[in-house]
Amino acid sequence: MAKKILVADDEPEIVKALHIRLKEAGYEVIVAFDVLQAIYQAHKEKPDLIILDIRMPAGDGIGVYKKLKISSETTTIPVIFITAYANDEIARKVLEMGAEGFFAKPFNTETLLNKVKSILGK
Repeated sequence: MAKKILVADDEPEIVKALHIRLKEAGYEVIVAFDVLQAIYQAHKEKPDLIILDIRMPAGDGIGVYKKLKISSETTTIPVIFITAYANDEIARKVLEMGAEGFFAKPFNTETLLNKVKSILGK
């Protein structure tokens, strides 16, 4: 059975590119375009991994991450953050919070895919 990945980002081009690349690699992909969808999909679909944008409409990825970590249903789901607003402080903050990875946009899709594979053991 394919591992399931939730991609949550408000940029359709990013979501589409990741969706295509992850499906090619054999993963099932679910998408969300804002924080409310991200939280809903995480609880509904119970993905094996979440790729989460930091800045999205109706909130931010860090707030989503905190909500997911306090819910017993989603607390163990690993998260990789992606953002166009990268700096060392944000990277350090999300990694200290327990995120599995941090990628600044534009990112190398192969590097991100390698990180996904290392987390999911594929």
